[in-house]
Amino acid sequence: MFGLALRTLRLRKGGFLATFVAVFFGALIVSACGGLMESGIRSETPVQRLAAAPIVVGGQQTLKLPEDDPATLDPEDKHKFDNATLPERVRLDASMAVRLRAVPGVTDVVGEVSFPAQIGSASAFGHAWDSAVLTPYTLAGRAPNPGEVVVDAGLGLAVGDTLPVAAHGVAGQYRVSGIAHAPQAMRDSAVFFAPSDADRLSGHPGRFDTIGVFGGDVAAVASVVGDAGVVTTGADRGALEFPEVNKSGEDLIVLAAVSGGLSAMVMVFVVAGTLTLSTQQRQRELALLRAIGATPRQLRRMVLGEALVVGLLAVAAAVALGPVLGQWLFDQLAANHVVPDVLRFEQGWLPATVAAGASLLAVVAASFVAGRRASKVRPTEALAEAAVERRWLTPIRLVTALLCFAGGTALAIVTVAVMTGPVAASTAGPAVMLWAFGLAAISPGVTKLVATLLRWPVQAITGVNGRIALLNTRVGAVRAAGAVTPIMLAVGIATANIYLQTTQEAVSNQAYTEDLRADAVVGGPSGLDPSVLGRVRATPGVASASEYVTSTVFIEQPFDSNQDKDGWPALGVSELTGNAVEVPTTLGRQVGDTLSLRLGDGAPVDVRVTAVVSQRAGFEKLVLPAGLLAPHTTLGLAPQLLVRAADGVDSATLTARLREATAGSPVFVGDRDTLIAAHAKGNEIGAWVNYLLVGMIIAYTVISVVNTLVMATAKRRREFGLQRLSGFTRGQVLRMAGIEGGLIATIAVLLGTATAAGAIVPFCLVVSGSVLPTGPLAVYLVVLAIAVVLALVAILVPAWAATRGRAVDATSIGE
Repeated sequence: MFGLALRTLRLRKGGFLATFVAVFFGALIVSACGGLMESGIRSETPVQRLAAAPIVVGGQQTLKLPEDDPATLDPEDKHKFDNATLPERVRLDASMAVRLRAVPGVTDVVGEVSFPAQIGSASAFGHAWDSAVLTPYTLAGRAPNPGEVVVDAGLGLAVGDTLPVAAHGVAGQYRVSGIAHAPQAMRDSAVFFAPSDADRLSGHPGRFDTIGVFGGDVAAVASVVGDAGVVTTGADRGALEFPEVNKSGEDLIVLAAVSGGLSAMVMVFVVAGTLTLSTQQRQRELALLRAIGATPRQLRRMVLGEALVVGLLAVAAAVALGPVLGQWLFDQLAANHVVPDVLRFEQGWLPATVAAGASLLAVVAASFVAGRRASKVRPTEALAEAAVERRWLTPIRLVTALLCFAGGTALAIVTVAVMTGPVAASTAGPAVMLWAFGLAAISPGVTKLVATLLRWPVQAITGVNGRIALLNTRVGAVRAAGAVTPIMLAVGIATANIYLQTTQEAVSNQAYTEDLRADAVVGGPSGLDPSVLGRVRATPGVASASEYVTSTVFIEQPFDSNQDKDGWPALGVSELTGNAVEVPTTLGRQVGDTLSLRLGDGAPVDVRVTAVVSQRAGFEKLVLPAGLLAPHTTLGLAPQLLVRAADGVDSATLTARLREATAGSPVFVGDRDTLIAAHAKGNEIGAWVNYLLVGMIIAYTVISVVNTLVMATAKRRREFGLQRLSGFTRGQVLRMAGIEGGLIATIAVLLGTATAAGAIVPFCLVVSGSVLPTGPLAVYLVVLAIAVVLALVAILVPAWAATRGRAVDATSIGE
């Protein structure tokens, strides 16, 4: 039967082309997402600043968090830990360099510091000149003395120039003593200071970001470093030079897993629907084969063989083009600062294998279902039943639907009863997929039911053409469901994900605005010198001012069962001093309790609870003294001051006075709107990622809709011909087809809206207390318009082509 399958492919190019398109685009997206995941796992970053050092030692950026309370475990039991990535740069004490110099075989040890610096309007990173050998840079001129700098050749300066340089919150005039030339293209411009100046301006005197080791054995170096740091060689050195890639790699893994898994699930239904529709359109041919002696097993083998041939061709093309799409997606993520631009896209053979396996598994499963249905007719009844649609409700469909509906209901209950704040999206998001897949499993029956419910309004508006369209939709429910399902998936996924995102953004912005008491902000790209706070507070019209520091902390003791590897958001303010901490009521602590914390750079500290406050659900944070939190951030200083105006002082007056008070300092002054806009912009990055992924899934479902509708309509040429011979005009046939398209779009929109509501309503009840999402109505209207236009165009264009020529000629062509 495989030989017959190959010969059949040549004669039924249309149906198999539709299957090819469905499998190809599904495998293409899964393959591209696999490449993103592999890139996140590898997190390969080309070495730049540290390229000349064969061994690089850096701080330990991983913190082990126990999954269970150690106090409740048997001492003999093994403790399970979760690895959390520390958000701030973990530095090494300078004494580590002294110990490494004593390692046998080591010829040189060079410590490196890196800190943001502003040279006029240009941004750069400052370093000590003695670390230039780690690249290595070549020098034109001489090394800098205190008060001098060597600048990157790309900055366009000359030896002898004097320029203002702002670093670590202070600005100074430095003379250019030399020009440094890098051996390769560098992401960041560099400015080199004398070692004493660099040590002071780094904000962390006596500590190194990384240490380059020349010579010696890696194992010997690692034994000296121990648990105090990590030892890297080769490509792994890039992760120490750019520590932000560690967290970005984890985020990219999650992003790729979610989008790839979603695409794979959508592909299963799309491919199954396409293959089922293609097989159904061949019922007369398959029935004839049964009548002349073909066994059910032979028919199943033939359908499987056809599907595998098409699937293998589609998968081969998708695997070849997967890296191209993956690279494009990666470039978009990098361009929008979702991942660092130094992270490198890598796609090997594994993502291609997974994409191929998942796609072929979907093809085999779909062909098994299609072949099984085609082979169940008894030979004596085959020809009589060929033109009539078989029953669509099978035990597999019913069980799938029940499981999906049960899962969606369970997630909705968990969302409302357990989740708080934006984290509710983690259960609300998957719920929409379960509702959608449940409806997709029984879509023929649901399509027929909704078409029946729409009978009176459709007939009242459209007359006889509408009655015929309704009859066609109800009788051909399986065919119509093949088009309804992908549109329903597109509407449901798009509506749910977009409104979940807009609602989450609105709630986040609202929470930030409600908590914000400041009327102005003073900030500095390299941090704010502590003296600025005193000058600001002394400014006329200022009621209060506070440093504003953000970071992440981890609670070690007492054990916090609600803490995950993302830790607790932490806020540093000047109103608190010493080792005080303000905690939310949800933490379950009392005033006077002691908490053992790990700060953002892993430093341990014990703090005493001085206040327990009620905070908005989902936005809880620990409030610490800015003087305690800031030194343990990568910057080492507070990046902002929040200022509140005295009574009777307007925003414009306040900002003008602040600019006068901070004149000569490397700072900027903004009003309240500046703070709100900056916060909203941070949310937009996450929203953009969501929109990109939703757009990718929608694009696939759009292709599938067009694919299915064109295939289904093109096969109706004989039906259209018979209608014209019975008295219909070509215009009436086209109007009937248009009404069918509108009916299919309406059914799909109603079902898609219902699936989206199953996720949106529980989420909105949790985060905003309303059943309706926050966001522009235009988004929903655009989704509806796309669905309607898509269905109409995909039906009317092939219907127009199918009704060309004489009606009698159309009736002589087999289905």
